[in-house]
Amino acid sequence: MWELLQAVVLGIVQGLTEFLPISSSAHLRIFPEVLGWGDPGAAFTAVIQIGTELAVLIYFREDIWRIASMWVRSLLKPELRGHIDARMGWFIIIGSLPIVVLGILLKDLIERDFRNLWIIATTLIVMGVVLGVADRFGRTEKEIRQMTLRDAVLMGAAQAMALVPGVSRSGATLSMGRALGYDREAATRYAFLLAIPAVVGAGLFELKEIPGGDNPYGWGPTLVGTVVSFVVGYAAIAWLLRYVSTRSYTPFVLYRVALGIATLVLLATGVLVA
Repeated sequence: MWELLQAVVLGIVQGLTEFLPISSSAHLRIFPEVLGWGDPGAAFTAVIQIGTELAVLIYFREDIWRIASMWVRSLLKPELRGHIDARMGWFIIIGSLPIVVLGILLKDLIERDFRNLWIIATTLIVMGVVLGVADRFGRTEKEIRQMTLRDAVLMGAAQAMALVPGVSRSGATLSMGRALGYDREAATRYAFLLAIPAVVGAGLFELKEIPGGDNPYGWGPTLVGTVVSFVVGYAAIAWLLRYVSTRSYTPFVLYRVALGIATLVLLATGVLVA
């Protein structure tokens, strides 16, 4: 029962933080450590993220169906290949390649070395500053329909940086999107769509670790955490899209830096062990 309660808390944390540019993986590493629960492991973290991505699939179901159907049709009809939805299908596929390739090649580093709290705290601060600068000086002159292959690749490469906990998948993608001149809503929407193959793929890839392996919780708590993350994540999507339409990322930047500094202090004083 205690493990189920822990899973509920971690599912809430995952759902609240997955789509915000504050790094869900960092929160799932820091907060259990602060509470004395220990590291939930890379497998648990990856699998419960499937819940939040299921929320994305449902929330953006019309966009996803439109893009997928047009992409398939364009394979058979050359005249459709210039359509924005057909191109978006390719952008999502190609943009997902960096994180997939690096995720496989760096699997051992991701599950061990990259989960060090010193690294996580540092990346929270550094990438928070990057997000703030990109948002402050981004030109806000492009919409999602103006996406190019170059931009898709660059945003995909930025997403791959999130293999290091603390970077934030959405934060890295949003930073690159703003730096390339996309408005906040366009960058956010593409970040959501781009994350689907990477997150679902990582979760399925780690399923084999659930019965023991790198997951201290087992199937029951992991499934509970996944369901909770779906419910909370769905609500977070709607809120974030409304928020970014009119406001900057400054509150998230300040929160990242504050959390990173607090974690470094706790590590330096011995309250937390990396």
